[in-house]
Amino acid sequence: MLITAAVADRLTDGGAVISISSIAADKGAGAYGAAKAGLASWNIDLAGELGPRGVTANVVSPGYIADTEFFRNQLTDQRRATLIASTLTGRAGTPDDVAGAVTFLASSAARQITGQVLAVNGGARTSR
Repeated sequence: MLITAAVADRLTDGGAVISISSIAADKGAGAYGAAKAGLASWNIDLAGELGPRGVTANVVSPGYIADTEFFRNQLTDQRRATLIASTLTGRAGTPDDVAGAVTFLASSAARQITGQVLAVNGGARTSR
């Protein structure tokens, strides 16, 4: 947030700001979850500020993503299985899942999508 605020006046018109959050924002995961929830709220104001310049502002909010350093190999096999079982897809997310969402939001196909949180969690947390 601080970096984006510092460079906001230098963003290219028609560009995209994509922040990375976490499913923890919706699950009450202490200070980490609160910070991620705050990012989603801040994104709404950012979208309004940058929108007149054609700059979109969105958040990608991953669930459990395997093959990352986030959990530093601290997950037990049981916890990993529970996280996967909570998805509707029956699998852990991958870094490519997150990269694909970011690529889409940065593309010309997403120029009318702004102020949104895109959940990339296999349906572990659904919305309407």
